[in-house]
Amino acid sequence: MEISEGLLGPLLLARSTIDRSAVLRQDAAWLERAWADDRTRVALVHNGDTLLRQDEGSAELVLFTPAEAPDGQRYLLGVDAGNIAYFAVRTELPETDGTKVAGLRQAGALLGDRDAGLLVYAVALEAWHGSHQFCPQCGSRTEVTAGGHVRTCPQDGSQHFPRVDPAVIMAVHDDDDRILLARGPQWPEGRMSVLAGFVEPGESLEQAVIREVLEEVGVTVKAPRYLGSQPWPFPRSLMLGFFARAATTELTRDPEEIAEARWFSRTELLAALESGALRLPPPVSIARRLIETWYGDALIGDW
Repeated sequence: MEISEGLLGPLLLARSTIDRSAVLRQDAAWLERAWADDRTRVALVHNGDTLLRQDEGSAELVLFTPAEAPDGQRYLLGVDAGNIAYFAVRTELPETDGTKVAGLRQAGALLGDRDAGLLVYAVALEAWHGSHQFCPQCGSRTEVTAGGHVRTCPQDGSQHFPRVDPAVIMAVHDDDDRILLARGPQWPEGRMSVLAGFVEPGESLEQAVIREVLEEVGVTVKAPRYLGSQPWPFPRSLMLGFFARAATTELTRDPEEIAEARWFSRTELLAALESGALRLPPPVSIARRLIETWYGDALIGDW
């Protein structure tokens, strides 16, 4: 079976309807006016979680006016087509009737395009600020500037920007049209996914695909083919999805990285899912989209 050119279904953390409005981040007067505007909307974020209103099968962010929002570190997320500004505030989440606390893993697939884009952006910025409070050059505590998109050192004047760690994630398939799934040592039995790994300095994405598969399971792959990407802010990854065809099929696991690896035909995969012996990553992940694209249809059996 020929794998389609596009992913089966949307990448749920790669959706947004908001203009990030980068030029406005440096405009202190505009930022103050936007914060004083009662049309502005504010999402709250704390350790990757936010407040949601959730119905069966859908969810939406609880958004506040600036006057309603608690004090906290403030990030500009952008402006929509109606010229409404959106911010995030890093703060403890208040208990509110009719709302629940959840993060992207739990709610990302339930949010609409606007809210998914806002939350993934807010979570990524919060994670970066939480781990980059000091200047790497002199050790001084840095200050938040540019609407939350820069940390500036008051001692040496250096500027530090949010970092993104590129990681390749690949669905490896062989000439018998089987897919390779694996389980990390920290995962319970029955939980499997495709292979993934971080891109190393001086390495292309294609080289990273070939190296990671060889290192983790001893399989040589050829012709890596890019399918799509989405942010994965846990804490700061950008997942770059590929398909790759196996030139060899014998499995030699790196036991520190892989507890179990196995080839599945479509019939074997479906049977394992229906019996409960196998569970796949959730729909919010690019791994699930890669597996379903290879399979040719939606699948059951979430983690």
